[in-house]
Amino acid sequence: MKTFNIGGVHPKDNKLNADAPIRELPLPKQACVMASQHLGAPSQPIVKKGDKVKVGTVLTSNEAFLGAVVHSPVSGTVSKIAEIADASLYPKPAIFIDVEGDEWEESIDRSPEIKREISLSGPEIIQRVKEMGIVGMGGACFPTHVKLMPPKDAKAEFLLLNGVECEPYLTCDYRLMLDHAEEILIGASALMKALDVKQAIVGIEANKPKAIEHMSAMAKNFPGISVQALKMKYPQGAEKQLIKALTGRAVPSGKLPINVGCVVDNVATCYAVYQAVQKNMPLVQRIVTVTGPGIPQPANFLARIGTPVSAFLEAVGGIPANTGKVISGGPMMGKALADAETCSVKGMSGILVLPEDQSHRKQVYPCIRCGKCVDACPMGLEPYLIASTTLAKAFELTEKARVMDCIECGCCHYTCPSNRPLLDAIKLGKSTVGKIIRARNAKK
Repeated sequence: MKTFNIGGVHPKDNKLNADAPIRELPLPKQACVMASQHLGAPSQPIVKKGDKVKVGTVLTSNEAFLGAVVHSPVSGTVSKIAEIADASLYPKPAIFIDVEGDEWEESIDRSPEIKREISLSGPEIIQRVKEMGIVGMGGACFPTHVKLMPPKDAKAEFLLLNGVECEPYLTCDYRLMLDHAEEILIGASALMKALDVKQAIVGIEANKPKAIEHMSAMAKNFPGISVQALKMKYPQGAEKQLIKALTGRAVPSGKLPINVGCVVDNVATCYAVYQAVQKNMPLVQRIVTVTGPGIPQPANFLARIGTPVSAFLEAVGGIPANTGKVISGGPMMGKALADAETCSVKGMSGILVLPEDQSHRKQVYPCIRCGKCVDACPMGLEPYLIASTTLAKAFELTEKARVMDCIECGCCHYTCPSNRPLLDAIKLGKSTVGKIIRARNAKK
């Protein structure tokens, strides 16, 4: 069975919600919509206090190439625009909307019928994806329309669909593949048309046999699209690892997937593209997994962007008394939340509630030079070296150790027998070296 060939770990998958069908979460009383929900230049609010909005009303503007707009996920009145702390505790502009009913823009097709024939041309698809604010739904939130416009010296040969969902606990993509396989594949066909590629491959890990079977059966109706079962290994869903597993091609250091003829999109992104291209629906809602060892009723919710985390938690029976941490995302790459009133964004795939005994780091011991972090690194790096040079502020050596190639998957941290916070140090080194490189380039 195919997989990537360097490093990786095998955490317990803990797919507690795998059999939980998608449920619609009730609308919040107030939505808090972050003005920027993508990787790239920030968006600016274009509405003001007192404005009436519908579901689908454009809330922000962004003329940057690497940018994405945000639409209202609810209907009602804009109550205020203020800077609030996001999940990373950085203050950023947000638009607060008091919910009044559920009125949608008339241009959005909300009918349940699946629209199969793609009438838009390639350039029209790209423009529609841009107008609808579609970003990568796997967590990176890279503006999708930018991926559809490769530089003139690069040509896409493969569209790769990421249905791996290797992060423990998360099941939102799995349920989406079971419940909306045809729409995902229509979205993939639209992306293929925009990219002018003839071949697409859906990668799904072997611990999801129902999804593999269902997507494979459905893919028979879509020329050029196939499904590939992959060996269970984290971080199989990372772009470079998925490309290696599905095509055998290796993305060189400092290069992008398009440099080896590949474009990678999450299956949830393909579903959002279907809704945008075929239904004229902007990205105003997504599937969110709410789970954890002590959660009474773990669930997969279809929820509007801007819904408070507290609303998700109430819907699954509340926070257990022994809760130690609430995480946005999964345990490997997610971020601990400081406030349950933090609101959902386009890239929030899950809310994980961990008990107290799983929330604290273990005692740190000196490095024993075992090399396990090196063996586990899927990028072939030396995590111990990057961490130690960072802590010594020897950033020239940190850069030489290829810190910028780190994908922050946490494999090194996970496998260290001395419980050393390797990823924390590496993130610091990556951030610092990135600033040094940008400053150096600015002088040229």
